[in-house]
Amino acid sequence: MNHLNLGISYRFLSRFLCRGGAIAILLTAVACQPAANAPDSSPDSSSPATSGDPNSSSGGLKMGSLLPITGDLAQYGKPMQDSVGFLVETVNACGGVLGKPIELISEDEETDPSAGAAGMTKLAEVDQVGGVVGAAASSVSSAAVDIAVRNQVVQISPASTSPVFTDRAKRGEFNGFWLRTAPPDTFQGDALAQLVNQEGRKKVAILAVNNDYGNGLIQSFIPAFKALGGTIVNESNPTRYAPKATSFDSEVGAAFSGSPDAVLLIAYPETGSVILKAAQEQGLLGGKTKVIMTDGMKTDKLAALVGQTADGKYITTGMIGTAPSAGGPGSKEFRDRYKAKFNRDPQVYDPNSWDAAALLALAAEAAKGSTGALIKNKISDVANAPGAEVSDVCKALAMIREGKEINYQGASGTLDLDAQGDVVGSYDVWTVLDTGTIEVKSTISVGGS
Repeated sequence: MNHLNLGISYRFLSRFLCRGGAIAILLTAVACQPAANAPDSSPDSSSPATSGDPNSSSGGLKMGSLLPITGDLAQYGKPMQDSVGFLVETVNACGGVLGKPIELISEDEETDPSAGAAGMTKLAEVDQVGGVVGAAASSVSSAAVDIAVRNQVVQISPASTSPVFTDRAKRGEFNGFWLRTAPPDTFQGDALAQLVNQEGRKKVAILAVNNDYGNGLIQSFIPAFKALGGTIVNESNPTRYAPKATSFDSEVGAAFSGSPDAVLLIAYPETGSVILKAAQEQGLLGGKTKVIMTDGMKTDKLAALVGQTADGKYITTGMIGTAPSAGGPGSKEFRDRYKAKFNRDPQVYDPNSWDAAALLALAAEAAKGSTGALIKNKISDVANAPGAEVSDVCKALAMIREGKEINYQGASGTLDLDAQGDVVGSYDVWTVLDTGTIEVKSTISVGGS
């Protein structure tokens, strides 16, 4: 069965019924109310959403993915989905989990919070998965995470980096059901501040998407850059744009006003490329103001998306940015496998997606059960010390079956998780070459507690 098509039809039907469409009241009541035997939906419920004995190991692992196959982050979402599917394929080829193949059920979160919420509802309440890889955008994860927690489904995001999740985890809102394999933007804000300072840029304007991702990075960058002696020229009112905007002339004009030393562009490829085109058309690029970008813009297709100047040079040539470093102990093995499989290099969040799916598989095997409640209790055990360090997922599964403790070393990092479900890592400094390709120049180390 095509789970993606099923997800779309389910979302359409449920939205229509629950919004009061001209359908019989009986059908509306059935669609919008929980089943009579539905589990307690409170986060503290002791009954997982998966039916049957929560301590049973008889069922195989149902894994969900909630990634942007369409929308502003589709440039990343499709390869991320490939990475999750490749991990499942790899694990199934070496015995699966709990003696059975993993069943992967995929939903398109469309880079849209409402679609993400609908997708998580289906995965948790209809498909009754034990864990979900996703979402990508922080705004989408914010819309989905409460649904996951309520249904006791483990949600591991490979790319949602907003500091909001750390704060909520500290308040005990997630009960351990939220984790991520990409470090939070409290760390990226520090890395960006260091990069801008290294570039000798002292006066910076901010142009950012107005969502959890953009606002989180604004909040972390400003104090970090000021601590290094820098000035944010629009600190009191950073230039923000709506996520679904299509024209950016006024925002571009405002951000570049007064010729700051640099403009920090916090965006995604679909809208960010239009912003850079608008800046080029207004004659704002190529002068004293340097454009510095974040992980949201790091895609191999960036140069082609933005286009070329009249003399045939890529507009983005020389622009720089930061992105979480994919330099884990298992990175070379993953990169070699990925390239052999897809005949291309992995993108920025592909290793994180592989690792998120790997953690779900390893934790389920260690838990001897496939419910979210059981998986949650074993995530730290397989990701953190003590235990034998191992980066091959099949070898790690074999060791778990033999009763050995493991410390999984991922493709994206060591995956040492703190109490909030955050990982600590480092950031690549990347630039666009005159050939249009992206090259990593250096690495900036950051840390957390």
